[in-house]
Amino acid sequence: MLQVIILAAGKGTRMKSKSAKVLHTLCNKPMIEYVIEESLKLTNSVDVVLNHQFEKVKEIVEKYPVNIIKQDLENYPGTGGAVKEVPIKGDKVFILNGDMPLIEADELKKFLDIDADIVMSVMKLNNPDGYGRVVIENGNVKKIVEQKDATEDELKIPYVNAGVYLFKKEVLEKYLPKLSNQNAQNEYYLTDIIEMAVNDSLKVAAIEVNEENFKGVNSKLDLAKAEEIMCKRIKENWMKNGVIMHLPDTIFIDAYSSFEGECEIGSGCVIKKSVIIESEIRPLSVIEEAVIKNSGIGPMARIRPKSELVDTHIGNFVEVKASKLKGVKAGHLSYLGDSEIDEGTNVGAGTITCNYDGKNKYKTKIGKNVFIGSDSQLIAPVTIEDDVMIAAGSTVNKDIKKGSLAISRAPLKIVKDFYYKFFGRNN
Repeated sequence: MLQVIILAAGKGTRMKSKSAKVLHTLCNKPMIEYVIEESLKLTNSVDVVLNHQFEKVKEIVEKYPVNIIKQDLENYPGTGGAVKEVPIKGDKVFILNGDMPLIEADELKKFLDIDADIVMSVMKLNNPDGYGRVVIENGNVKKIVEQKDATEDELKIPYVNAGVYLFKKEVLEKYLPKLSNQNAQNEYYLTDIIEMAVNDSLKVAAIEVNEENFKGVNSKLDLAKAEEIMCKRIKENWMKNGVIMHLPDTIFIDAYSSFEGECEIGSGCVIKKSVIIESEIRPLSVIEEAVIKNSGIGPMARIRPKSELVDTHIGNFVEVKASKLKGVKAGHLSYLGDSEIDEGTNVGAGTITCNYDGKNKYKTKIGKNVFIGSDSQLIAPVTIEDDVMIAAGSTVNKDIKKGSLAISRAPLKIVKDFYYKFFGRNN
């Protein structure tokens, strides 16, 4: 059996954030979730070691079928201390880090093809300055040396520790009890197991891994670079599955959104936690937690959470929030919040559903084939039945029955020659 242990207990002080490092998001999803999901593709035996902001991180992690362990940092600090507290169940045990959201199961499977007591990941860097070096002979690790302790020849070595290990069960059982915290940091280090295993002539194989996939996130700069990579992967996946994207580098699609049928996404769009079905999202539109089906959105439209649009046209500068629209046209410059609007209805420019009275929010219900003139205000709660016309510039504050015309305007007053009197000019 294969076991995966994910180390996610650290504070991540270099992130300079109040949030635990592993809770920072890439494409709207906490980075720890990516690591867990890839681990579960390998085995159903996954242990996650937590400590910093334990309850907050646990709330995210416990959504998955994994075992959660709280690290005793007071007595067993460090990476080795974390593993000391995990029951070793697997014949082989992966040690992963919770701050490696770009890691992929397919690359981890390559570790399993190597016959060794320990398989250690290494990266070849063009500029390894600042990293400890891994000394490799004939594919096997001979030692790990910190840069400050490296000889001139060792400093020329391009290989550094990527931080992922595959141990045989008996190796961990033998060496974990021997780990010591007698060092400057008073911590237990997994790398000490490598040193002990090499000294005992065990086979420690080095596997060169893709730097992009094994990139750790230690700062907000790292986070931004990792998110760029993840976002690109997400978009490439959807384009391979038939989604048309214009200037995809300008588009943001999060990890929770999905597409069905042939969809088209314009440049500069932002799509979060939404389902897009056979629709066109035109340039510079924002879609959040919505379902869009067989519709055209934008350009420059905003669809906010809890909205469902079917067979609907939403034009530029239209905002929709918590509304269900079916077969509706709203061409421009409108706000439709907390509303239900049925098919055949046309919403004129400048229409607003006034859904909030300062304390509570109320619904606006609009039936079929309603024509709403420009610059109308619909003061909720209000129901407008089928086949109604609302004159431009009207304020509607009561229910309108089927087939009616609603008009609310002050009479137009015209003062002759007022312009000339005001400016003191002759006509």
